[in-house]
Amino acid sequence: MLNFDELKAEDLDIYNAIKKEKERQNSCIEMIASENFTSLAVMEAMGSFLTNKYAEGYPNNRYYCGCVNVDTVEDLARQRLCKLFGAEHANVQPHSGSQANEAVYIACLEKGDNVLSMSLNSGGHISHMSKASAQSRIYNSFYYDVDPETYLIDYDNILKIAMECKPKLIITGASAYPRAIDFKKFREIADKVGALLMVDMAHIAGLVAAGLHQSPVPYADFVTFTTHKTMRGPRGGAILCKKEWAQKIDSAVFPRMQGGPLEHIIAGKAVCFKEALTEEFKEYQKQVIKNAKILADSLIENGINLVTGGTDNHLVLLDLRKDGITGAELADCLDNIGITANKNAVPFDTTNKSVTSGLRLGTPAITTRGFLQEDVRQISKIISEVIHFKCKIPEEKFTEYKQIVNNLCLKYPLYS
Repeated sequence: MLNFDELKAEDLDIYNAIKKEKERQNSCIEMIASENFTSLAVMEAMGSFLTNKYAEGYPNNRYYCGCVNVDTVEDLARQRLCKLFGAEHANVQPHSGSQANEAVYIACLEKGDNVLSMSLNSGGHISHMSKASAQSRIYNSFYYDVDPETYLIDYDNILKIAMECKPKLIITGASAYPRAIDFKKFREIADKVGALLMVDMAHIAGLVAAGLHQSPVPYADFVTFTTHKTMRGPRGGAILCKKEWAQKIDSAVFPRMQGGPLEHIIAGKAVCFKEALTEEFKEYQKQVIKNAKILADSLIENGINLVTGGTDNHLVLLDLRKDGITGAELADCLDNIGITANKNAVPFDTTNKSVTSGLRLGTPAITTRGFLQEDVRQISKIISEVIHFKCKIPEEKFTEYKQIVNNLCLKYPLYS
């Protein structure tokens, strides 16, 4: 276990905040779909001596001397990542998924180019040229929505929009889409209109690595993702691309977007990539999906409406528009019980984004902890009852729910 003796002696306030966060993670059921728990090995790499080294540039081509060891670390991270996904080139320096996306834009777009992406309202990410992003002021943004009846991606409609706007780049990948995405179909659409294709697989990267979701690597010119979420590594980003784009991607990351890379975080990424190459990781991802399907099925059995009626991946999206409560109300109520989730817009949501009509739930973190299907059913029952109570939980039920959460957390201890 990590030793915080020096921190405790140096800065008691920060030590106490970290200690309380450890206690919170141990005592709460984490169901935010974009969160997970790293191994202690990943944590140790991130808290290592590598944090002291400035390393602008790339292995064997740095602007500073003394980079022989960080070169080894970054080379290992890149090699392991290419092996994991069968990619031609990898850049592991982006500080986040959003910055990985930005690097792709810098590498392949010019000011005023047309870009087609999933709308924020249909489950796309804010960094995919949403109107709230800085990129939407630089490029001409066009959007596709999910089908208004099924809430599924409508590939024919995307082709129609692409034929009209003739995008230089098509972006796919989502922040709140519970179904599998057909990257082969997106490649076909891109080829028909002469567009480049970028896939942001931030949420599903772990599933792809385990062979449980179609890989975008054979079809996309660029693949970006975060190294946390289903990858179970440190918070950060990465980019995969074809060899022909390697130099432009690397130049876009440094020097055009970032300065010195965080080599201690890259070390954590390298460790998580090695972990992802194991059979244990594949079995973990299989359980993530099993738990997500049980969560979806149980919620539906309990009368809860889910966007698309289920899930193919690690997350479910609850549609609360018929339940008389908002996503913000439900998230706060569950938080008081000890179940951590996040409010989320649902397709064609007219509610304010600070409130929302939905709730997003995910199973990566609870699966890392060891939760199995029967445990997920207990959680699902609590969430369903809270919704039926419209967040006005009777005191005896509140006490009961808190006890169930506590028992599950004790059953699957996280960090001792």
